[in-house]
Order: sequence, then structure tokens, then C-alpha cells
Amino acid sequence: MREALDKLFREAKEALEKLAANVDRKKLEEFRVQMLGKKSRFTELLHSLGKMPPEERREMGQMINRARQEIETALEARITAANAASRQEKLQTERIDITMPGRQAPKGGLHPLNVVLADFIDIFQSMGFDVVDGPEIETDYYNFEALNVPADHPARDMQDTFYITDTLLLRTQTSAAQIRVMETRRPPIRMICPGRVFRADEVDATHSPVFHQVEGLVVDKGVTMCDLKGVLEQFAHEIYGPETKVRFRPSFFPFTEPSVEVDVSCAACGGAGCRICKGVGWIEILGAGMVHPRVLAGCGIDPEEYAGFAFGIGLDRLTTTRYKISDIRLLFENDKRFLEQFS
Repeated sequence: MREALDKLFREAKEALEKLAANVDRKKLEEFRVQMLGKKSRFTELLHSLGKMPPEERREMGQMINRARQEIETALEARITAANAASRQEKLQTERIDITMPGRQAPKGGLHPLNVVLADFIDIFQSMGFDVVDGPEIETDYYNFEALNVPADHPARDMQDTFYITDTLLLRTQTSAAQIRVMETRRPPIRMICPGRVFRADEVDATHSPVFHQVEGLVVDKGVTMCDLKGVLEQFAHEIYGPETKVRFRPSFFPFTEPSVEVDVSCAACGGAGCRICKGVGWIEILGAGMVHPRVLAGCGIDPEEYAGFAFGIGLDRLTTTRYKISDIRLLFENDKRFLEQFS
């Protein structure tokens, strides 16, 4: 058995030295299984100790264990070297050259509606207006009744409004926000409320059942129609340019008295008349007026002491006229070819 152990030890050492010349972790694992595994030749020698005389069994067992331990130690050193070499190779192949220029990630752009909205907010914040928000699902009270819209008004019909229940609906105007603000704040009030609104309109080049509106409100002592005119003219010049002409026409809205509709000179033709302005030279952009005394009183504000003006602007109309977009549907189709023109 001594001769067999010596032969096995020499073979193991020689095989391990050959592996050290070209370190391969897979071959090292095969060597471990072959020499040190449960069915290895070292294990066979240990199992054969039972056939030896008792006085030789202990000494021979210690010799086999020492030889096995020496091979295991040498093998662990080879495995450590193999792991280090593998890490070094990986570091070399995955090395990053930090002097190389970075890859340019493609940049997106703001949607034209968001561009105009951001400009809109900047303009009115510079004039001291706060930006508020309101719920898209409104009650009939805030959307109609508190705004002095009578029960028999056509706007309250089922064919014009998306009703959820008898008293809940998708808001048809952001004007509902002015009631909520006046109920919770005391004058002076300066606010705008941008947001989506919903009306049962047929889809065409100028109409959509979902569109965007911005409501504006000012309430204070001594507010007059001249203040409304000055604010809206300043706004039109900021959005369309200082050469833009502004026209106020008498109109009617239940929640304002007196009421006006505001037109701007067509940016496409300069007022000469074209397809976009339908040959008249003017484009309507908003409705406005002095807040009706009943609306003020319903919110707990004394109309004898305070006055106010309000306006509602269609953000989609504003965007299409500013960028000379002929069809409102382009704003909602998410066509990359169209949107890339504004990035």
C-alpha cells in the first residue's frame, strides 16, 4: 500500500504541475473530483485500510491523509491563482476608456400644448397670478349652478355634457375652479386654472370632445373693465407678438356681466384674410367679462364692496393659432413627425 500511495502522490503532483502552466478552472475542478472526490483513488486507499493489520492501519491512514492534505493545499493555491487571472482578464476586456466622448442620448421635446401652457403661466405669474387646480369630475353645482347657469340652459343638456350621475359630470369648463377659490379665499384674488375639459362635440379640424382651457379670475376693490382690457392685451402681445391687434366684441355669458369675446389679428395673414381666419382677418381666442354680482354673492363676497373679472381661454386654439396648425387633431394623434417640429 505504501508503494501505491507514493505512486498516487507523484501522479497527483505531476498532473497538478501540468495544470499550473495553463490555468483553467474547469480542468482544476475535474482534477479535484478525480483525485479528491468520493470515488477518487485517495478515497479507495482509505477504504482499503480495513484489510491491514491494526498496528499498520493507523500509520498508513495518517500518511494517506497527509498526502491528501498536501494535494488539497496545492490545488487551493492553483484555484486562487486561476480566479485572480480570470478577474484580471475580465478587467482588461471590460475596461472603459474614460477619455472617450460619451454617447449622445436622443433628446425629446415638449409637446406644443405644454410649450404654450408654460409661456401662459409665466406671463400671468409675472402679473401676480397664482396657479390653482380643480377636479376634472365636478358637481352640477360648481360647474353650472354657482356660475349662474340656469337649469334650462342648453349647456346643461345631455347632448352637450358628459354626465356620470344626475349631479356628477366631467367638467365642461375650468370656470368651476373660480367658485372653489372664491369660497375659500378672501379678496384680493388673482388666479389662473389650467386643465382638461370635456364636451360632447363631434371631432373635426376645430373641435374635440377633450380639450384644454385656462380660467382666469381677479377679484378686488375697484376692479373695472379697463383692468380686464389691459391684462388681456398684454397677454396677447406676449403670446403673439407686440404687433398683434386685439379686438373686444360684446357677448353674453351667464357668469359675467358685461361680457366680451376677444379676437386677435390673424398671425398667418396679418389681418388681410386667409384660409386659417376664414377670410375675416381675425381669430377668436377667448371669452371674458366682469364677474356677475350673483356669482360673487353666492361665494360670500359682497358685490357692493368688491368687483372682479374672469376670462376663459382655449389652450388648443391658442396653440393652433400661434403655430399656424390647421387641424386640432394633430395635437392629440401623437404623430412623431409632427411633434419633432417643436423639439
